[in-house]
Amino acid sequence: NGSVYFDVASFEGADGMHYCKLAPEQIHNAALLAEGEGKLTQDFVSDKRSPRDFALWKRSKESEPSWESPWGPGRPGWHIECSVMASDVLENLNDGNPRMDIHSGGVDLKFPHHDNEMAQAEAKCGHSQWVNYFVHAGHLHIHGFKMSKSLKNFITIREALENNSARQIRLCFLLHKYNAPMDYGDNTMSHALVTEKIFKEFFLNVKALLREGKLTDSQNWSPQTATLQKTLRTTKEKVDDALRDDFDTPTVISVLVDLVKATNIYMESPENVIHLVIRNVATYVTKIFKVFGLISSSEDIGFDAGGSSGGNREEILTPVLNALMDFRSSVRDKARAKDTSGVLSDCDTFRDDSLPQLGIRLEDKTGGKSVWKLADPAELMREKEQRDLETKRKEEEKARAAEEKAKKDALNALSPADYMKQLTLDDGKTPKYSQFDDAGMPTHASDNEPLNKNQSKKAQKEFAAQGKKYEKYLKKQEGL
Repeated sequence: NGSVYFDVASFEGADGMHYCKLAPEQIHNAALLAEGEGKLTQDFVSDKRSPRDFALWKRSKESEPSWESPWGPGRPGWHIECSVMASDVLENLNDGNPRMDIHSGGVDLKFPHHDNEMAQAEAKCGHSQWVNYFVHAGHLHIHGFKMSKSLKNFITIREALENNSARQIRLCFLLHKYNAPMDYGDNTMSHALVTEKIFKEFFLNVKALLREGKLTDSQNWSPQTATLQKTLRTTKEKVDDALRDDFDTPTVISVLVDLVKATNIYMESPENVIHLVIRNVATYVTKIFKVFGLISSSEDIGFDAGGSSGGNREEILTPVLNALMDFRSSVRDKARAKDTSGVLSDCDTFRDDSLPQLGIRLEDKTGGKSVWKLADPAELMREKEQRDLETKRKEEEKARAAEEKAKKDALNALSPADYMKQLTLDDGKTPKYSQFDDAGMPTHASDNEPLNKNQSKKAQKEFAAQGKKYEKYLKKQEGL
């Protein structure tokens, strides 16, 4: 009839051959078998000897794509395309051996696509194992649903990079097992951002510490140093075991975080710190991150500081020297005027406004000591914007609190009689009470009707409560 089908029963009858090795439980799943053949083959289902047989060559109907063949016009079956291309390339690269070591793909392609690929290729080359290892990736979900262009439930890489850096996105994927489903969203990215910050601060702190090292520093190892060196050795073993265990990257990141935390504690200890051990830890973490594609620069330790690179010495130093000259001039003027607070203010401005634009973070430590760290200028400016917004929020909150306190104090300064007279209904305009007795107690409501029993009781409570506040206010005034 112009179509050619793979005879699964004949294949299974051949010596050493086995069909459906990846998902044997699905071998009779009619829905998956039909999906694997595709819509354009459904009209020819009755031509097959068995529902498990699949098309190697499909006869084309009018208006469908087609190529001439010994069996008439048609086109290759879906599964045969992959097998033919891979086998052809491997035969040319591997002295005629078409078998491969690792084959990857989505988990939904296990059956029938990958099983059919193997059956075809194994039947052709005469080997019972065309692929040694299959690596099946889990589905990526967006807002809980499988990412699908047809469902308009997808996000492009370009769109993702508008919100996060390439390193942050890579780290997000490394925090999830490659063969497990992953939901891409704010929650998963927030975990990646927190993890990135742990390593980023670690690298910066290490670089700042190593800059302080001197040849005369003691190299005597304390028990804490020996413990950290042992932790490094154990971490290397755990990382190696995790990567050998089906590329378990989440475990790798977890043990590296533990190593970083242990090193941070060591660097903060009062004991003598051995810089060589700290360098070894940072170098190792950097090495693994380079393997994962998180670091592309040639630096021995840490992430690339960002910003532009290259340029001659004058181009590099000009913005720094300009900032220093402006700072020096301002400090000199204030020093001549004996304006100590102005000098300190200029120091803070230099730290918070000038240096971040140059990609320099200056951190003041206890005891008057400071350390500098290089970082991406854009990142430092974002941090500054966030600090400014937080400062503005606190100032506005403080102003609102002060305004509320002023209103409260103004009300407390009113006698009970005056307080009752200024009360209004919900519209904020109509007086709540229209008539009062000699003591200032309300007797009539806003509509000039006498207060009923419940209204009078409520008014008395309001009057008494304001009396206590007014008395407290007077005592406070007497004490001033």
